[in-house]
Amino acid sequence: MESIKFIGTTILAVRKDGKVAIAGDGQISLGNTVMKGTAVKIRRMRGGDVLAGFAGSTADALTLYDKFDAKLEQYGGNITRAAVELAKDWRTDKILRKLEALLIIVDKEHSFLLSGNGDVIEPEEGIAAIGSGGTFAASAAKALMRHSSLSAKEVAVESLKIAAEVCIYTNDYISVEEL
Repeated sequence: MESIKFIGTTILAVRKDGKVAIAGDGQISLGNTVMKGTAVKIRRMRGGDVLAGFAGSTADALTLYDKFDAKLEQYGGNITRAAVELAKDWRTDKILRKLEALLIIVDKEHSFLLSGNGDVIEPEEGIAAIGSGGTFAASAAKALMRHSSLSAKEVAVESLKIAAEVCIYTNDYISVEEL
């Protein structure tokens, strides 16, 4: 029997004019079936000073949220150090290495995309996207950033709406958080 894979999610972080916003869609898919349409995949951490969004397995992402939160605490809220240390653990730990998720972590100054391959990527244009609709949302965000006066939050929401029109694993139930 073919294994069923969780496919889906679009998470987008946009940094503009001193603000940063993360938006995520609400769809959870199991194979070619929509299992839930109103999931929230964005979390406030460290008293609301850090935002995180995930794509991938929910249980794996929740494990990574907990690990990242512990790293934030361990390193006094230093998001850069916490992200690097989580990525190192994620890549080298036998159990963590099997987790299937991607994270976007942001604070007022930094945006990072983290993966189990040890990637800690800080995007150059202030746009980071993950999930099956990530490239659609990132493309829309780049265009809106270049050709509109929308705020970071507005760019994130409008970009997710565009991704939802194109990606079958992305819906238009959008949650958004801003710093």
